[in-house]
Amino acid sequence: MATTGSIIRGIGQVALGAVLLTAGIGHLTKARKEFQAQVPNWVPVDPDTVVVGSGVVEISLGTALIATWKQPARRRLGALAAAFFVAVFPGNIAQLVDHRNAFGLDTDRKRALRLLGQPALVAWALAATRK
Repeated sequence: MATTGSIIRGIGQVALGAVLLTAGIGHLTKARKEFQAQVPNWVPVDPDTVVVGSGVVEISLGTALIATWKQPARRRLGALAAAFFVAVFPGNIAQLVDHRNAFGLDTDRKRALRLLGQPALVAWALAATRK
């Protein structure tokens, strides 16, 4: 029998999956240029290649989050999503440090506040997929 906590975690998992699917599709379509503004200058790969690759990863993670319900695979998937959010964090820092406008983040204050969202995504991924 499902508990209230497990139902809430399930809703959180599906919602995170939907967020990742939406972002991943954006990487490949209308938001592609915006995402390129987040690729740090020190990355030795073409920014468009990075954006397409990370979009494919986001679509894959989003799909897996929506489709995976058995433990321990679910917990491992949450850890993988959390690791992805950590891995892309330098892009958010680069956007702030290099003063790059994208996604309506047109001031350093807005870009700095956005940095707080990344730890929240990590926590969301881990909490929604735990046992």
